[in-house]
Amino acid sequence: MSYWPLRPIRRRSARKAGSGGAAGMRSVGVETAVGAAGAEGEPGDDGLRTRCLQVAYGRRLVIDGVSLSVPSGRLTALIGPNGSGKSTLLGAMARLLAPRAGAVLLDGRSVHHMPTRALARALGILPQSPVVPESLTAYELVSRGRYPHQGALKRWSESDEQAVVRAMRLTGTLDFADVPVDRLSGGQRQRCWIAMTMAQETPVILLDEPTTFLDLRYQVEVLELLRTLAHAHGRTVVAVLHDLNLALAYADCVVCLKEGRIHAVAQEGEPLTSETVREVYGLAVTRVSHPITGAPVFLPLPSTVGGAP
Repeated sequence: MSYWPLRPIRRRSARKAGSGGAAGMRSVGVETAVGAAGAEGEPGDDGLRTRCLQVAYGRRLVIDGVSLSVPSGRLTALIGPNGSGKSTLLGAMARLLAPRAGAVLLDGRSVHHMPTRALARALGILPQSPVVPESLTAYELVSRGRYPHQGALKRWSESDEQAVVRAMRLTGTLDFADVPVDRLSGGQRQRCWIAMTMAQETPVILLDEPTTFLDLRYQVEVLELLRTLAHAHGRTVVAVLHDLNLALAYADCVVCLKEGRIHAVAQEGEPLTSETVREVYGLAVTRVSHPITGAPVFLPLPSTVGGAP
């Protein structure tokens, strides 16, 4: 999502323009919080990271001292029970929420001190359940991602057109470019929103629950797309997810949140334990391996909550 309001744009025919998992728990990616974070980072402090981050709603502290380095060019999933702070952490990363203390750094610069246009060219955000204006076509929606690249005197250019077509081709939305978004299926709509963030051409993409309200087929479709964006196109993707097993199957790094703090970080190569899942979710589970991929799958034990029979 762009940091710019939706505005009318000139209709174009995209058809003419466009022919034709993580399984480990370790401390890597989680920084030790030392002292208060300043507005800027150290030289060579590349990528997206948080330092000693605190976020509150009024007097209620929701994120408490989170220090996290997001792996560049990888898909990172934020998971945890309801109320654990997943969406709040993502909102602070996107500058939608101001921190009480600490900092969110992008390539060593505080996102809360960056000019809006500069941030919008570096970081794209797709919030929960975005609402599309009535009768807006898929192409028109995706075109909104180009607004950070538009100046007061700059008109729509061939490079803008190419960026939109590339995004729609990669997300498989070009075939219904001229169809109103409100007539598309849930999975098609979500792909259009993701295409819009791609057209923004930012190295970092943040998504808040991109698979919510989608059936299993479309959840898998969206997660495969996000993994492709990271692995094949070098984007740094961070997504809030609710399904632990899908997160472990598709994400390179899974950050487990509990009560506003990082409880564990799962990465490829080292197994996430049943005990850790129980601690995070308050639910006794057993760990099995996927019969084809070997990825871990956690199944709840019958009639148990928090390990109590």
